[in-house]
Amino acid sequence: MSRLTDSFRNIFKIEELKDRILFTIVCLVAVRLGAHITLPGVDYNELTKNMSSNNGLFGLYDLFVGGAFKNAAIFGLGIMPYISSSIIIQLLGAVVPYFQKLQKEGEDGRKKITQMTRLGTVLVSIGQASGMAVYLEKQNVVAAGVSPFFFVITTVICLTAGCMIMMWLGEQITERGIGNGISLIIFIGIVARFPNAILTEVQMVQTNQHNIIVELVLWAFFVAIVAFCVLITQGIRKIPVQYAKRVIGRKVYGGVTQHIPMRVNTAGVMPIIFAQSILFIPTTIAQFFQGSSFGDFLNSFFSYRSMGYSIVFAIMIIFFTYFYTAIAFNPRDVADTMKKQGGFIPGVRPGKNTSDYIDNILTHITLPGAIFLAIVAILPAFVSYLGVTSDFAQFFGGTSLLIMVGVALDTLQQIESHLTMRNYEGLMKAGRIKGRVGAGGWG
Repeated sequence: MSRLTDSFRNIFKIEELKDRILFTIVCLVAVRLGAHITLPGVDYNELTKNMSSNNGLFGLYDLFVGGAFKNAAIFGLGIMPYISSSIIIQLLGAVVPYFQKLQKEGEDGRKKITQMTRLGTVLVSIGQASGMAVYLEKQNVVAAGVSPFFFVITTVICLTAGCMIMMWLGEQITERGIGNGISLIIFIGIVARFPNAILTEVQMVQTNQHNIIVELVLWAFFVAIVAFCVLITQGIRKIPVQYAKRVIGRKVYGGVTQHIPMRVNTAGVMPIIFAQSILFIPTTIAQFFQGSSFGDFLNSFFSYRSMGYSIVFAIMIIFFTYFYTAIAFNPRDVADTMKKQGGFIPGVRPGKNTSDYIDNILTHITLPGAIFLAIVAILPAFVSYLGVTSDFAQFFGGTSLLIMVGVALDTLQQIESHLTMRNYEGLMKAGRIKGRVGAGGWG
């Protein structure tokens, strides 16, 4: 314990690291304050009556924005329009030659992609803000005497501006703070619900609705799931690469052995998000057929806790894991780069044989990663059968747990780098937290 205390003290001995952490905290506090500032024209008393928790699309959205959607706050859209725009640009980069060219142009290409992402964020924000304005009107939370037209216009402006402010704060955290700013904004929104979930569980024990022994077993199960998520998230397969010696002038280059780190979970949390987005379509369609047998069938089959939903959800996650891995990691590009640099895998010919070899390994290690994602995604539904409240069950798996684990590991790795770079002992034993490959994303 004293080692850990000394490590935390070391953080504040490094002036730059201390300033970065404090700056990050200030920005995240601003994000949380914006999640509680109600939009103009909203009657707060009616809001608390009518805006109940939702387990569907709006419930998931509210989870990512830390309750800001339910509060009808100026940060009600969260950072999700930016995420949607980033995903669209990333997918276009896999199929559209123009975007593929930009990705290979270095710094200039990245600047153009960033500008397009920001423009896409504005467009997505306007669309989602319009939908939210209409939704709030239907919930009868608009104050008396407020013109519907005025309410829609002001809501769209405030929500779009709020999203852009959050995007700016995220970029500032990445540049002047610690960790990935966009990921941390999502992280803090999810973590904000955790204290209430714990408090609810404690109250259930105090009122004898939960047995304390069962509660302790559940907490032990929760810790084990988190540890397993960390293990899979950090898991990599190393492929050795040998570089031939080259003499250029008086210097000798190459002749060293390196490795290609291939993550077990290359796709991260994206397959779950894709699958959830598609599975919200049937429940949305069911809203137009309320009271009919077709609508009742869709609602029952695609209910969050139904077995059919869990099976379809798991199959789709496995499919999207392979799909997204194929987009994020191209064995042919890796093989071509190795060939140009004079590198080769021992026992494998350069070129197509190397590409096939890497692709074969990637296919094999992706399977356990896909199964892991599927299990984690459906765990909250099964845990809820044990009497766990819905708020606490969300932290037993799914998108929220994977984002929390991934962002926490990335941020700790950056803090670790600052400490070890200045010859201070790190936060963990032996001062090493392995950085995740390609950890620059939002989760």
